[in-house]
Amino acid sequence: MKQFDETYILLEEMINDDYYPRFLVEKVKEPIMRVVQVLERGETDQAIIQEKLDEMTCAINELEEEFEENDSELETVARDSIGATVAYILDWFQIDIDVETAIRERDW
Repeated sequence: MKQFDETYILLEEMINDDYYPRFLVEKVKEPIMRVVQVLERGETDQAIIQEKLDEMTCAINELEEEFEENDSELETVARDSIGATVAYILDWFQIDIDVETAIRERDW
């Protein structure tokens, strides 16, 4: 089973932008890491992987209000950062799911 790239910085653009409270960026990472854990266990069934990606995206959607309460929001930089992170994960594990499909449930 392949382990995720330990040198890759998840959500790097969000981390480097003070507009995003660090504790909320960490909350965004949690559902992403749950997907990584499924892939590290060797899951290759695209339907199962998409289901986990949908769960991840819905969990991130649920953070939107908390971002707003902290004078932030899931806007362009966040969308790009999350999309880039998901694209990297899919590429790393050689999962043939388009990033737009992967995050199709997004509200942001």
